[in-house]
Amino acid sequence: MALRLIAVHAHPDDESSKGAATYAHYLDQGAEVMIVSCTGGERGDVLNELVARDPKSRRDLAGLRRSEMDHARDIIGFQHRWLGYEDSGLPPEGVAVPQGSFADVPAEVSAEALVRLVREFRPHVMITYNEQGGYPHPDHIRCHEISKIAWDLSGDAESYPDAGEPWAIKKLYYESIFNTERMTRVYEVLRERDPESPLIAQFEEMEQRFRKRPSDVTARVEVGRFFDQRDAALRAHASQIPPDSFFFFWPNDLQREAWPYEDYRLAASRVATSEFEADLFQGIDEETA
Repeated sequence: MALRLIAVHAHPDDESSKGAATYAHYLDQGAEVMIVSCTGGERGDVLNELVARDPKSRRDLAGLRRSEMDHARDIIGFQHRWLGYEDSGLPPEGVAVPQGSFADVPAEVSAEALVRLVREFRPHVMITYNEQGGYPHPDHIRCHEISKIAWDLSGDAESYPDAGEPWAIKKLYYESIFNTERMTRVYEVLRERDPESPLIAQFEEMEQRFRKRPSDVTARVEVGRFFDQRDAALRAHASQIPPDSFFFFWPNDLQREAWPYEDYRLAASRVATSEFEADLFQGIDEETA
């Protein structure tokens, strides 16, 4: 039986900026990977000037983002499902999210659609965002909330009884890919390799910002050989990722030398595990899973 991983994200493009190399790595290892996009990204800004000139970006942004998601899916090779909720946008502080949008729907209601997918796919590992949503976007926070409900209740036959046969996920991880240790190490290696690099000023600003975040990493997966594939998937989301995006500031050969990993925090487990891991499936027996 193949091991299975499900990753739950708020918007199309989140899966490529937060874990695509990990998904490619596990697919290469023979695992099955499903990405869930909770919303269609309808209220996202078009950040790429060239795409903004395309009338479709104004006439049918939802359709454009679906096409981009299809392209990213084909590059990495994962299975993909839309949860079907409407993007909440990022309203100013104190302004309510649009009625009927993802963050407006009660978490216990929208969680049923995710529980149904979990029971259908029967994953051993789930990846999602931490309690702050990774950053405080209302859709990211709601994504965390429904993922936690699915972790807690997908194996309980009395919860969501019409959503399929119960299935208990073995391990729950929060992505922690942009962390202090990674940013500091890449910055240090860049300074060692090319002290005159014009990138140093940009990295210095980012490194100082990330230094304020305490590291919570408990799992580090070596995925450096999939960085080019990750970047290709990210570029597929052209409406959200301009060519000069900060994601591409650091050359992949530098990243592979300094930090060839994607990092995670183990949030909960139903199997025995160790204090620090190099494999998200550690502790799960493929034969009996």
